[in-house]
Amino acid sequence: MNEDVKNTEAKKDEDALFYNWNTIPNWLCFLRIALIPVFSVLFIKDKFLIAAIIMVVAALTDLFDGKIARKFNQVSNLGKILDPIADKLSQMAIVIILLYKFWDITYFKVLLFMFIAKELIMLIGGGLLLAKGLRPSAAEMIGKISTTVFYIFMILIIAFGGENAAIKNVLPEWLMICMVVISLILTFAALFSYVPGFVKQIKEKKKFLDRDE
Repeated sequence: MNEDVKNTEAKKDEDALFYNWNTIPNWLCFLRIALIPVFSVLFIKDKFLIAAIIMVVAALTDLFDGKIARKFNQVSNLGKILDPIADKLSQMAIVIILLYKFWDITYFKVLLFMFIAKELIMLIGGGLLLAKGLRPSAAEMIGKISTTVFYIFMILIIAFGGENAAIKNVLPEWLMICMVVISLILTFAALFSYVPGFVKQIKEKKKFLDRDE
């Protein structure tokens, strides 16, 4: 009986949010979040080249934290939540900066507001899961692809697009709009890829509660 109690307590510890949280991938996520205000302030102060470099660094932390977690068995409960939060905050900051930068381009503005709507849907969905004692599922492959494409395209736009760029007016307006449209299609595809897991968790939680009753 004592052994069963120990096993149960050990399982509870492993399920705790901050169990084994002090890992390199988690610190990379913290760094990515910390870089958001740095990037934003640099951009507002017209330091476009340095802002683009900071964004590259943020994108690299996103690339390496997952690889390190899997290779060195540093996957943690906190990391599963922290990584998508860092992604969402970074992407929202970039989109808001681009809105500020390209406010006069109507099509661009509409597309970027659609990005914001998608992120809000993701945040609300994640909040519902957490409110029900569940945890958002890890990103699917399409989610990783959409994030990678988003970073590449947005870095190019910030570095080479329009008057407010590190190197001005290299990218034509039609190309920038195409890049945003592609990113938008991929990001909504990623959103829909979470739906089956979201529904499954809700159903399993309902069955569990019904069984307890």
